[in-house]
Amino acid sequence: MKSIEELNAVKEKTLARLNGNTVRIVVGMATCGIAAGAKPVFDALKEETEKRGLENVVVSQTGCIGMCKYEPLVDVYVPGHEKVTYVFVSPEKARRIIDEHIVGGQIAEDITVASVE
Repeated sequence: MKSIEELNAVKEKTLARLNGNTVRIVVGMATCGIAAGAKPVFDALKEETEKRGLENVVVSQTGCIGMCKYEPLVDVYVPGHEKVTYVFVSPEKARRIIDEHIVGGQIAEDITVASVE
């Protein structure tokens, strides 16, 4: 960034993207998540959303989600629906989350936190 105007333009673009029907996918990337393999999961989610041209999907990272024994963890926030937490996510499961949940609209129940509790 070379000016405050550039920074404000990025801010406006980001805020516009987050409002409305934007789906958020959040990967737990604290030390526990990273040690369990969260980085390849994050990369797979980013690659799959880009490959499919899913412009209404934002993949981001956060710190500890709070359930370290289930890492890597992925939270999916679809506007108008309850948050879904996926557990023991691998790159293959990440692609499945995109295919079944984000594109197909069906929660992959067998890899959610409810499946292990």
